[in-house]
Amino acid sequence: MRQDRPAHPSHRLFIAGLGVGQICSWGSLYYSFPLIAEAMRTDLNWSKPDLYGAATVGLLASGLAVYPLGSAIDRGRGRAIMACASVMAGMLLMAWSQVESIAVFYVLLAGIGILQAAVLTEAAFAVVARRFGAADARSGIVTLSLWAGFAGTVFIPVIQTLLDYFGWRDTLLVLGAINIVFCGGLYAVVIDPAADAPKRVDELGPRPLAGVQAVAWALGSPVFWALAIALTAYWAIFSGFIFHAYPLLIEAGFESWTVAFALAIIGPAQVVGRLAIWAFAPSVQVRVIGSLVVLAFPLVFLALMVTPPVFAVVGLIIAIYGGANGIMTIVRGLAVPEMLTNDAYGAINGALAIPTIAAKAAAPFGAALLWARSGSYGSVLSALFGVSLLLVAAFWIGARLAARRDDPNNCRVRAPDGH
Repeated sequence: MRQDRPAHPSHRLFIAGLGVGQICSWGSLYYSFPLIAEAMRTDLNWSKPDLYGAATVGLLASGLAVYPLGSAIDRGRGRAIMACASVMAGMLLMAWSQVESIAVFYVLLAGIGILQAAVLTEAAFAVVARRFGAADARSGIVTLSLWAGFAGTVFIPVIQTLLDYFGWRDTLLVLGAINIVFCGGLYAVVIDPAADAPKRVDELGPRPLAGVQAVAWALGSPVFWALAIALTAYWAIFSGFIFHAYPLLIEAGFESWTVAFALAIIGPAQVVGRLAIWAFAPSVQVRVIGSLVVLAFPLVFLALMVTPPVFAVVGLIIAIYGGANGIMTIVRGLAVPEMLTNDAYGAINGALAIPTIAAKAAAPFGAALLWARSGSYGSVLSALFGVSLLLVAAFWIGARLAARRDDPNNCRVRAPDGH
């Protein structure tokens, strides 16, 4: 497996700039919601299902946008997309700070969801794949994921501080300014389409897949569908848990600051997990890494169901979850080039993300409904455990199919690039 590290100074600046931008984008546009939603619920007397229904609408809107945005990044429009989307996201956060109507709130969250598809992981990984070429993007994707792992660590305590001292409306104004000035500026400076790796052109062989053609080929691959099921289950777990971890631990009897710092463990744990892959498994195939790490998720949710609410124990469980989640970010970023094809990274990854984002959108609202009907988060943890078992089964099937396809003694139809 090739592992060309982007050692050139311009490459390091590119990844560092994208990484800092991802910390701010994830922290302000995603990790902020549960904390702000709880403050809004207290202030406006809106119900938990109403609030999390808006998050669902936003994430569904993100799912509709991810494929066309990925295709546009494949065509070299990453700078315009990520920089402009950050500015627009900042403006919508500022508009959110003035909201009084639930209908307006839903409209604003839908807009923010579309912009999340333009600035979060799928877009950033597509920009990296275009800069280095999909076949050589492993090092850049892993490094970028290390940066992004600090988003929760940095922003959850910051947002909690802002909420405690200034309230949720002024907190949103600060987050909006960060998106407009900081994220928009960084993406505009470090993303340079002129520095992207040239597209592969082989006049003696097949041309690389692109756009709809690439997606059509992927839809005919059993590996694609196994990955789609696995990653859909993963995103349902991630979204359902991360959006409800704060109120879940509050319900267990912890103080808000204790919960904020417990959840801040997720960020460093993600980084530790990614560093472990970087240091100890730099050339291990992603299907092997993924097959092992998915086992952590059912174990984590089972432990949360049976463990008493002791901070040290819960902190350890959350750390394990964070480490597994950090490694899964790498698995998600490398699954397409290493298990499917090097062609049309943005388009195929975007198509793969459509069902996953639908699950990510539905999970917070579904968890809120389970909580409302049962009166506790026990039923939510049981549901997360069940979905995590589906994740394990589907990824193992996909890994097995990819291994059989790559076996030189097994004749199968391959993508034009040999993958």
